[in-house]
Amino acid sequence: MVWEQLRDNLIFPELDAKDSSEIMEKVGRVFINEGLCKESYIQALINREGEFPTGIDVDGFGIAIPHTDVSHVNEAGIGIATLKKPVKFIQMGTDDEEVETKVIVMLAVDDPKKHLSMLQNILAILQDKNVLNELANAKEKTEIIKIIKNKENE
Repeated sequence: MVWEQLRDNLIFPELDAKDSSEIMEKVGRVFINEGLCKESYIQALINREGEFPTGIDVDGFGIAIPHTDVSHVNEAGIGIATLKKPVKFIQMGTDDEEVETKVIVMLAVDDPKKHLSMLQNILAILQDKNVLNELANAKEKTEIIKIIKNKENE
């Protein structure tokens, strides 16, 4: 279950950021400070996002799932940021289609074998537009965890 892996210190309701790089810097810095990731994590996220964009349009609602190679990760973790103002990410599978994102799920994957299943579990939650709207409107960390827990327990 995704909700069981969530930690308060990696949840950022109403994050204020001007662009995708600033989101990765702010959230990534906490991953590093908590010892989950190496110093190289933030730059690796930014570089990977440039090569393999992670923006996804879910029926008009933009999300992004930035992540990077396991070599930059000490311990697995999931960060969730809801944004004060939408930020542009490039649509997954394209080079230039922009997606106005409101919810970011940042991953620290420490086992390449678990990477795909973690992504599938997260996408199963985020494909529900009602859940996305609830997350985007959540003001508290505990509220974000509860929304995800409720969806997974359906």
